[in-house]
Amino acid sequence: MNFIHENHLGDLELNKKETNGIRLYNLPDGRWVPSITSVTSFYNRQIFADWRKRVGIEEANRITKKATARGTDFHEAAQAYLENRDLVWEDYLPATKFMFHHATPYLDKINNIHAIERTLYSEYYGLAGRVDCIAEYDGELAVIDFKTSEKIKPEKWLENYFVQEMFYAAAYYELTEIPVKKLITIMVTPGGEVKVFDKRNKGDYIKLLVRYIKEFVSHNTGSKHGE
Repeated sequence: MNFIHENHLGDLELNKKETNGIRLYNLPDGRWVPSITSVTSFYNRQIFADWRKRVGIEEANRITKKATARGTDFHEAAQAYLENRDLVWEDYLPATKFMFHHATPYLDKINNIHAIERTLYSEYYGLAGRVDCIAEYDGELAVIDFKTSEKIKPEKWLENYFVQEMFYAAAYYELTEIPVKKLITIMVTPGGEVKVFDKRNKGDYIKLLVRYIKEFVSHNTGSKHGE
């Protein structure tokens, strides 16, 4: 399949750094602002801490390392495919080819791609981040997030995913005045199971985004980003 691309962001890119475990991006107006992933991770920090305590630090580190490698590999394969590049499977983990094969029918619903692995920012929300994909999905413009997981997670566990995607939709509109219709999460497991979460209640996730930001800012009051 030959995917069509259109660029409304120009050559936008931002410098970034990490300070006290928080990823920061340097906006064109000179401000250093946190990444959306720093904000969503902070909001869910207690859930993650409880899980690490339950399974043990060593096992938690092993699981996290494996999951990160699997997720990065699948993202790179999906990006290459959507950019119309040939996939050389020797360059990927063995499980990636199997997962990709099962995810392909869902990736093929993507077209008219506006962004793949692009940096977005919002001066209004004071955040930035890197979006997986903005493109039409089944003919409607969507923020599309690729997720790998040992098993399909219940939707009630995915609020932070949808909030992050909502930020990308808001930032993209702020930068281009092009509205995103929906939020799409494509989740694939090593066993080849695929589930698509399609969220259209964007107003609810804007409210949650504001809540996430307020809690993050409240906790970090007194810190000066960029110092």
